[in-house]
Amino acid sequence: MTATTSPTAKPYTRANPFPARISENRALTLQGSEKETRHLVVDLRGSGLSYQVGDSLGVFARNPPELIGELLQALGLSGEETVSLQGQTSSLREILASQFVLNRVTKKFARALAEKLPPGPSRDSLQALCQNEAELDAYLHGKDYIDLLRSHPGASFGPEELIGLLGRSLPRLYSVASAPAVYPEEIHLTVAVVRFQTHGREKLGLASGHLARIEPSQPHALPVYVQPAKHFRLPEDPTASLILVGPGTGVAPFRAFLQQRAALGHTGRNWLFFGEQHRATDFFYEEEFLELHRKGVLSRLDTAFSRDQAQKIYVQHRMTEQGEALWAWLQEGAHLYVCGDAHRMAKDVHQALIDIAHRFGGLNLEEAAHYVNVTLLKEQKRYHKDVY
Repeated sequence: MTATTSPTAKPYTRANPFPARISENRALTLQGSEKETRHLVVDLRGSGLSYQVGDSLGVFARNPPELIGELLQALGLSGEETVSLQGQTSSLREILASQFVLNRVTKKFARALAEKLPPGPSRDSLQALCQNEAELDAYLHGKDYIDLLRSHPGASFGPEELIGLLGRSLPRLYSVASAPAVYPEEIHLTVAVVRFQTHGREKLGLASGHLARIEPSQPHALPVYVQPAKHFRLPEDPTASLILVGPGTGVAPFRAFLQQRAALGHTGRNWLFFGEQHRATDFFYEEEFLELHRKGVLSRLDTAFSRDQAQKIYVQHRMTEQGEALWAWLQEGAHLYVCGDAHRMAKDVHQALIDIAHRFGGLNLEEAAHYVNVTLLKEQKRYHKDVY
């Protein structure tokens, strides 16, 4: 599929995404890994889109045809029924494919199902669950519509009624893993594929599952748009030093940072902390990073492979081990960037910074916390986070 633009063409945005092609889709994890992480190249030619390092790519995913088929079959619908959504008319099958999340059932649907079921134990049990929010949340955890309909058969929904009970699909944002100075007409992504088993069936994450299945050689269009970053940019000073903390797929924007700095001849030092489970199977972009290290673009490279030894080692442990040098870099004006999991990793890294300021900066705990939370983050704006 080829897209062209003219001077009067409407620009591509979230409301008007560009129908892109995936030109490359390969595994980054090697055989034996407990995970599946992939490298994708999104072709932007003809879009007129531009991007900067630190930006994200918004992706509109589609549900797999087999999941849609199972849902339609369970409800006795053909999928060819015509439905309207926000002024647009399409087939039910297409609406289900592109507009709704089908791998997580909504409480709204569960409550509607409880009312429609024929009298009996199945209806009674579901209605009882619907009376208690916490119990309903626990019961629906990990279930999709197929799971619920199979365990509570006997109800039917009309097409319009059905779509009023489903959760709308939102675009998924992925950190850009390439530099415009090197790849002006394509965007690289580092995608962890969400794949899990519940209730006897394999489930896939909506966006990551869709991206994992795309075959570059097959006809396809992936609706995308560029989401600019507000506070996750390279420093304006090309001589500034960078400390980059990016375990797992959090390394994506730092691959872009390093490519951009190398291409533009920035002379500032770069220090990367990367972590995953096993070096042998999960060292994403290993050859690239080792080559950047050999060339001196990466001044320092510290890795933490958590399951390669009896005691788990994470990036925050490596930071603490190198605390004296890390503190010296910060005192010399280095910018520190963190990307990845907000729930645990980013909090642990944040605490490690406070501990480093305390242990190696000679600050008491209150002063150390103020240095990280106020001085570094807010006043000097040298502590940047892209966490999710």
